[in-house]
Amino acid sequence: MQAAPVIDLRSDTVTRPTPEMRRAMAEAEVGDAVIDVDPTVDRLEKRTAELLGKEAAVFVPSGSMANQVALRTHCPAGTEFLCEADCHIYHYEQGAYASLSGLIPRLIATDDGTIRPEQLVGQVHASDEHHPRTGLLCIENTHNRWGGRVQRQDDVVASCQWARRHRLATHLDGARLWNAAVASGTTVEQLAAPFDSVSVCFSKGLGAPVGSAIAGSADFIREARRGRKLFGGAMRQAGIIAAGALHALQHHRDRLEQDHQAAQQLGAAAASCDGLSIVGGRVETNMVMIHVDRPEPIGKSTEQRDGGGGTPAAELVGLLRERGVWCFDTGPATVRLVTHLDVTAAQVSAACEAIKQSAECLLTQGAK
Repeated sequence: MQAAPVIDLRSDTVTRPTPEMRRAMAEAEVGDAVIDVDPTVDRLEKRTAELLGKEAAVFVPSGSMANQVALRTHCPAGTEFLCEADCHIYHYEQGAYASLSGLIPRLIATDDGTIRPEQLVGQVHASDEHHPRTGLLCIENTHNRWGGRVQRQDDVVASCQWARRHRLATHLDGARLWNAAVASGTTVEQLAAPFDSVSVCFSKGLGAPVGSAIAGSADFIREARRGRKLFGGAMRQAGIIAAGALHALQHHRDRLEQDHQAAQQLGAAAASCDGLSIVGGRVETNMVMIHVDRPEPIGKSTEQRDGGGGTPAAELVGLLRERGVWCFDTGPATVRLVTHLDVTAAQVSAACEAIKQSAECLLTQGAK
């Protein structure tokens, strides 16, 4: 009897190029994007800048590189930047701001991933020789560790206005800005408007195999190209992968609402289970962050199951995996599921049932 296919909800980065995207990549017009111009890369950069309402953009291999190039371009070594305490730049980019650019983060703790302007008061160091200069404010939209949370635009605008009054530059980590636009019913240009620079990703919700971009003023992007070269991100016939990103921009943005609806189904299934709840109380985009409402390890330890460490979240991950659903634990009591274009409606229904069965197992094992 053939096993059911895996339902891979680990990330929206696991998508594979569609046949149409592969065809566009195979037929892409290319050139040397370092020596001269790759025409497909050039079209992607111009289209991205147009969508984001910026003067120019530069194509880079990854979202982490996009953020790190932007930070370095904004800030000389020794500069402090402000960011939310759970943001991707701080947690998931290996401290590259320090090791590559000599920058220092100043963390703003929040209760939901959203920086409010009143929390920024007093966060800029006095200009004297004892302190690093504060030079940049970073905001993430959607917010990864808060389950794909969409930032409230009023707070974003007010925070960026505060930054300008204090002569700080502003950067938006918009890896999933496409999702934020769909969920909020606005445009990526409006969401990007308050910021000096914006990074966006093509290989997450949009389903391209490779690539991100940084957008900003023409002068800023000219300098960012130097940073990209410094970090090893300048590519030659990159039109082959840029064509995948262009195809995604043209054909995959409107369908993001399907991913959000699928995530709502998964979230509703989890919220209906005793012992499970949704981090932040709601699902907004294509991420579902489940909290396992138990403080202690339960049932058979994950070390026995798959070599992990027996936390409640890892236990739930193991139970779901036994039922063909792959996902990640993001903390001792939190599990993340992410919907994407490779997940079918039937798989979403099956995953909902797997969540319910796994939650029941948690309760049964915990009662022993």
